[in-house]
Amino acid sequence: DPTLPVQLHRQALKGLARLNRVSGIARVLFGELRQVARAVPDRPLRVLDVACGGADVLIACARRAAREGLRFQFTGCDRSPTALEAASEAARRHGCSDCRFYGHDILAEELPESYDVVMNTLFLHHLDEEEVVTAVSHMAAAARRRLLIDDLLRSRFGYWLAQLACRTLTRSPVVHFDGPVSVQAAFSEAELATLLPQAVPWNWQFRRHWPERILCVGRPQP
Repeated sequence: DPTLPVQLHRQALKGLARLNRVSGIARVLFGELRQVARAVPDRPLRVLDVACGGADVLIACARRAAREGLRFQFTGCDRSPTALEAASEAARRHGCSDCRFYGHDILAEELPESYDVVMNTLFLHHLDEEEVVTAVSHMAAAARRRLLIDDLLRSRFGYWLAQLACRTLTRSPVVHFDGPVSVQAAFSEAELATLLPQAVPWNWQFRRHWPERILCVGRPQP
């Protein structure tokens, strides 16, 4: 929310980063990134995280890549100046100063550059169906090899988990409210399996994982 006060926004980003660590989302995404990187060993793999927020997931992936000796160029974009400032600070703090960040509204226009992999996490549930089609089509236009989308699944169990985790792991009132509401706003697997091919007619695979999330992997048609 661009109207959110800076202090509350930063607190929410920290709370979300804690939830992401517990959920292990960076591990899930990096498994996909590793596969693509090994297919192009002659150069760094270019990866963009759309709506990156505080970039905790991007930074976690960058650190994993460094530990495994894999070459990547990680970039994040977000429409929020507060998020981009927090992301840059976090990257420097974790020794990932080569990560690059820039401002961009994915709903407003296509991305200015192309990448091997474009990814995003916990973003689609903020959008309506028309916005999902727009955002995914814009992301796919810039993704040469993969589009990775990870989000919440709408379910009763997911709602209960969100209530428990958000109140246990963070003091952010924004996260306390947004977590359960986000689950209610999330899509089902069947809905995503209909919407994403509407946005871009690629080969799509859907994989559920803990905690009540779904990874959507898009590959261009051969």
